[in-house]
Amino acid sequence: MTTLTGSPALKLQVMCEGIRYTAALGRAAAHSMPNYYPYRFKPGEADPTGRGIATIPYLINTADGTEIRILGDGDSPWHVEGDAERGYALIDDRSGRREAIEFEPLRPWLTQKTDDGLPYAQAGVTTHGDMLVINVAPGCEYFLHKHDGVSMRCGFCAYGAPDERTLHLGQKTGQVEIPQPTLDRMAQAFEAVCSQTEIRHVYLVGGSLTDARKEGERFLQLARYVKQINHRRIPVALGSGAIPDDLLERFHAEQLVQHVCFNLEQGDAELFAKICPGKNRYVGYARWIESLETAVRLWGRGHVYTAMVAGIELEPEHGLEWEDASRRALAGAEDLCRRGIIPVYSLVWPVGGRQRPDFHARILSYFETLVFGCRDIRRRHALTISEGFMCHRCAYMQLECDLERVEEVMA
Repeated sequence: MTTLTGSPALKLQVMCEGIRYTAALGRAAAHSMPNYYPYRFKPGEADPTGRGIATIPYLINTADGTEIRILGDGDSPWHVEGDAERGYALIDDRSGRREAIEFEPLRPWLTQKTDDGLPYAQAGVTTHGDMLVINVAPGCEYFLHKHDGVSMRCGFCAYGAPDERTLHLGQKTGQVEIPQPTLDRMAQAFEAVCSQTEIRHVYLVGGSLTDARKEGERFLQLARYVKQINHRRIPVALGSGAIPDDLLERFHAEQLVQHVCFNLEQGDAELFAKICPGKNRYVGYARWIESLETAVRLWGRGHVYTAMVAGIELEPEHGLEWEDASRRALAGAEDLCRRGIIPVYSLVWPVGGRQRPDFHARILSYFETLVFGCRDIRRRHALTISEGFMCHRCAYMQLECDLERVEEVMA
């Protein structure tokens, strides 16, 4: 098996093994983009906060521009030293290896507010690297439904149902239309972000509706509004579910988006049904593929993607060793690429699988095998990831762009 080297190898190790808390990591939080998940101290772990949790940075940026999402883990062999004045270093306790790093900075917009006093950070926008993600309706209806005692939410997802956490966005269960004040606040945040940092990709996402047509209508409203405010003509990707073909044709005819990415999550029909029961029940695997194929017909090869979760298959309830999981994932990737659909894999952070002592080795071997295998599949089908859709400066949990960039440099 080919082995990752350089920054991609560092990224995979740190994503799999996490980083443990140090005073330096805590200090960095004061001037860094905050992590959405606070650091949680483990029983017996030294806790200088006395609170059991601590705010830590969200993303690491290495010297060559590689972006790494931070997972806090008290058992990790990695830690951070340094400060803002002297700079920071990421250190591996096992070998003493030191890597100079920076953290995604705390941009002014993260502490600024809209004209009516809502923090921009709550206005439905966020960033990772040079990608701006617009999510003004994050509540997912799948969380509201059960069938035969089984929740319809995806097994890896932390979105949650529309509830009090989405009230500031005006999102209500059963309401399809996005309130105009929500869009106007988002527009103010959008302009602030784009004026303070280089944004090269815009990604439209949101929680799923059980009615695919209604979901498509909501995204049409959002995409039309974004087209009006996107004066810099930044490429936009549609990250809806598998919406009806006639609605896709409207997106294309009105030139609302340049790329689409309908998150199939799993390229294996059996695993799709188990891991994404709501998507399977309300849409279905075959229909999801059909929607992606319609997008290929409309936008063309190289502009159609599906985000996939990598590693959830290793949870104990699925009974797969990493070799079996990678074979099934690569078979799915082959089928998708044959259709002109490019899968992009994000490393999921399993919970149950961590109880196995060989967890880190299993997930690392699985993801490494998957990344190289998918690279070869893309080459066979003459598919490349568009710079307008994603690049190494925004791929915070993906390795495709990092791997291709390293190979270009070495060529």
